[in-house]
Amino acid sequence: MKRLTTSEARRQDTREKIELGGLIVKAGLRYEKRGLLLGLLIDAGIRLADDEKERDRLTAIGAQAFGHDNA
Repeated sequence: MKRLTTSEARRQDTREKIELGGLIVKAGLRYEKRGLLLGLLIDAGIRLADDEKERDRLTAIGAQAFGHDNA
């Protein structure tokens, strides 16, 4: 039983990573260096922790890119 649970967890983890990678592609950053991408994400995380308006602004940009209002 534990083996199935572990296998399912691994599949879910893999799917999540693929989806997150798809966001990098959708943002047009496919060919950027990994260090740059990680730096962007770390910087965004810091800014989001301190600024709800920035969170709202970036959410709106993302929602527009997905083509709907509440992504």
